[in-house]
Amino acid sequence: MSELILALIAGGVVGLALGALGGGGSVLAVPALIYLLGFTPAAASTAALLIVLATSLTALYGHARARNVRWRAGALFAAAGLLPAAAAGALAARLPQPLLTAAFAAVAAVAAVRMLRPVQDVPAGPRGSRPARAAGAGAGLGALTGLLGVGGGFLAVPALVTVLAFEMQAAIGTSLLVISANSLASLATRGATTAGVDWAVIGPFTGAAILGAWDGKRLATRISGPLLQRAFAVVLLAAAAFMLADALT
Repeated sequence: MSELILALIAGGVVGLALGALGGGGSVLAVPALIYLLGFTPAAASTAALLIVLATSLTALYGHARARNVRWRAGALFAAAGLLPAAAAGALAARLPQPLLTAAFAAVAAVAAVRMLRPVQDVPAGPRGSRPARAAGAGAGLGALTGLLGVGGGFLAVPALVTVLAFEMQAAIGTSLLVISANSLASLATRGATTAGVDWAVIGPFTGAAILGAWDGKRLATRISGPLLQRAFAVVLLAAAAFMLADALT
């Protein structure tokens, strides 16, 4: 029963972050699964992909209704990441657990720093360089999603803003399409590991995350966005430091 309660609380916090900030909640899912619910790093990354996929698809529906999703550009961006996501997903099960933990800690620290420095809309760059830059960003995001089980919204949103010159709402909505595609591609190569997922834990965790995302959207209308981001970034930096220390001991 205590495990179920922990899964519900952790899922709610992850969903709250996703709903309030438009990304980053999945970076909390992996340490929660490892340190609160006893998952190995490899199993946690697989479970996080399932959670990310379900919550991203749910959020994508809402953004699509609000016309915040640019389907064609998002599909092209996602296509560049499909093969890297699948390859990295297959590689993840073969890597040493401490290496996965250390890599995840580094990514969490990068996410925290990005949240401390919120992305701003920027002028469009030279059009001729956009396709190559978009393909490179999409491939990198796909590899990250496949290897570590993070959705990568904290990287996808800045990439869509700076590389494709999207306005913020369109970047957030379109990033959900990219994240969903990459998560699905990575899960397709993890058949053996998904078979061993503890659904009694992941089911409640995912359900709480989906509900928490709706509460997060309402919270974002009442509390300053920058304040939320800074608070979340501090928690994320603490989690990254803890995970890195754990990997090195």
